[in-house]
Amino acid sequence: MTQDLSGKVAWVTGAGSGIGEAAALALAGAGAQVVLTGRREEPLRAVAERIAASGGQATVESGDVTDPARITAIVEGIAARFGRLDVLVSNAGSNVRERRWDALSPEGAQAVIGANLSSAFYASLAVLPLMRRQGDGVLIHTASWAGRFVSPVSGPAYTAAKHAVVAMSHSINMEECVNGIRSTVLCPAEVATPILDKRPVPVSAEDRARMLQPDDLAALILFVATRPKHVCLNEVVISPTWNRGYVPDARTGSRLGA
Repeated sequence: MTQDLSGKVAWVTGAGSGIGEAAALALAGAGAQVVLTGRREEPLRAVAERIAASGGQATVESGDVTDPARITAIVEGIAARFGRLDVLVSNAGSNVRERRWDALSPEGAQAVIGANLSSAFYASLAVLPLMRRQGDGVLIHTASWAGRFVSPVSGPAYTAAKHAVVAMSHSINMEECVNGIRSTVLCPAEVATPILDKRPVPVSAEDRARMLQPDDLAALILFVATRPKHVCLNEVVISPTWNRGYVPDARTGSRLGA
């Protein structure tokens, strides 16, 4: 089965680095017109230039993904410009260093929940009306291993938000399957992305090399996006072979989670 997205439009949030950047490159490489969103315009422009250099097409729509008004405006712009939206990759997310209950502040919790849950929720609310009109569409949400398994490493705010993203995605399928819409939630264990820099316990270069890489997730996202309309991959749990959560001598406080 070919992985062809010619004539399709894909919107990627958190597209300036890590999984989002790799996913945008993969989707554009398969022929999709890709819309790139994130807080910082400069990294998005750099990704768009890489896509253009490879013969692909990309549009930059920067903005705060925790702002529902901005999210709505971006989707309205996509509808006006392209008349369709076939794939949403809801990938924005972050964490804070002070993440334990005895260190987490209300402001930190709000930031984590907003970046990881609210952004995905607002994006889903914005794209579903357009996908209903099409009778087709795929939503792909980057959750986390922490969305399936509770660990102190990720912190309660991140863990709760990612669990909620998993539930949100399944609830979309329960209601929208009759409209030809499919929602997939990805639960990756450790991925070597810039979010690791916010870990309270530093992660070595050697450990990062053994983790999942952004391109691994991009290949999975492209696979999900190119399945036939009658196929819904509800949830995918994926980890590196050398899984630090399973390694007996893994240090406490440096196991799985963002």
